[in-house]
Amino acid sequence: MQRRHLIKLAAASGGAAIAGPALAACTASSASDGELVLWSHNAGSPLEIAVTEDIIKAFNESQDGVKATLEPFPQDVYNDTVNAAALSGDLPDLLTVDGPNVPNWAWAGHLQPLEVPKEITGKFLPSTLGVFQDQLYSVGHWEAACSVFARQSVLETAGVRIPTIESPWSREEFDDALTAVTGKAGYQYAIDFSTADTGEWYPYAFSPFLQSFGGDLIDRSSYLKSDGVLNGPEALAWGQWFQGLFTANLANPESPGGAEDFMQGKAAMAFHGNWGALPAMDLYDDMLFLPPPDFGNGPKIGGGSWQWAVTATADKAGANSWLETALSDEYVAEYANQTGLIPATDAAAELTEHYGTDGKLRMMVEYSKAYATLRPETPAYTVIASVFGQYTGDIIHGGDVQTALDAAVAEIDADIDANSGYGF
Repeated sequence: MQRRHLIKLAAASGGAAIAGPALAACTASSASDGELVLWSHNAGSPLEIAVTEDIIKAFNESQDGVKATLEPFPQDVYNDTVNAAALSGDLPDLLTVDGPNVPNWAWAGHLQPLEVPKEITGKFLPSTLGVFQDQLYSVGHWEAACSVFARQSVLETAGVRIPTIESPWSREEFDDALTAVTGKAGYQYAIDFSTADTGEWYPYAFSPFLQSFGGDLIDRSSYLKSDGVLNGPEALAWGQWFQGLFTANLANPESPGGAEDFMQGKAAMAFHGNWGALPAMDLYDDMLFLPPPDFGNGPKIGGGSWQWAVTATADKAGANSWLETALSDEYVAEYANQTGLIPATDAAAELTEHYGTDGKLRMMVEYSKAYATLRPETPAYTVIASVFGQYTGDIIHGGDVQTALDAAVAEIDADIDANSGYGF
């Protein structure tokens, strides 16, 4: 219980420590004071900040009533900063929030539903919209997509069929491909999973494999329990398969982050995100970005990235007006050009170098549309993510799979019970 309690304090969510209704009651929306304060997590990304500043400049010049300003924070302290501001009643008007945390922050009373016209938000990829209890709380400029990174020459040497979005690998084909690239192609490892990238990478990258097997992190019909879906037969099959990749030496349980094993030629393939695609293309001239395998319930990848939200204490009119400016296709495209991530609208994609209809990374847009699966839209997700990451690590390093899954379920379900279902 102590470990879970610490997670809540660090997650800017409150959890059991800050009851959602109680916090909401003490954060009534404030009237405009002529200032619109924005917080973001991207102090380490000057190019991204520059786009936000361009939006602010355009917004400030478009009207006289409100002046917007930006205060960026380093990502590693951002959630703690938001949590402290919520406790002291000093939240900004708008802030960035990681997509899977939106339900928690909304439940805790940090956010208010958006009042942006549907003709604007309706153009955005569904996975870039932060929803809790059927209300829209946030919108993101971009999306990210994972795929199987591989080289055409390596697959041809190994005699492996190149999958397509119309015909992805089955589980059996994928398993055969992994064996072939370490055998016929002679690689040390078949695939690089960047296991050193702990934290959110584990639920983002690995739980879609679980879902393709037919399991899940939580029972989404009620959002009240994980028992039966995270430790049922489908989840057990996923865990045994995933662990088997490491015990058979097809994947490195200590692989560095950023797909370094693949980039350094130690692994034949990698499961990696589109943010790493351009560097891979610079290194190898025959790069392929392949769809994820179908383990029985369709190919799946993680969805949902950083998004803009309006706080409960915000100047509502000014904040939503700023969002209307910010969500234009021009700025959606500019964020994508600066970050290398997927633009959230089709029109914006056509304004980018790589994601338009004929772009080299167009397949990433199609994968996101076809396969993106949101992490569970529940305030319990902050705990689910941490618990899943811990016990997936145990599975990777040889722990008993059923024991690990049962332990994860026990922690998650105890947290949900302790928080009276988080509003469900």
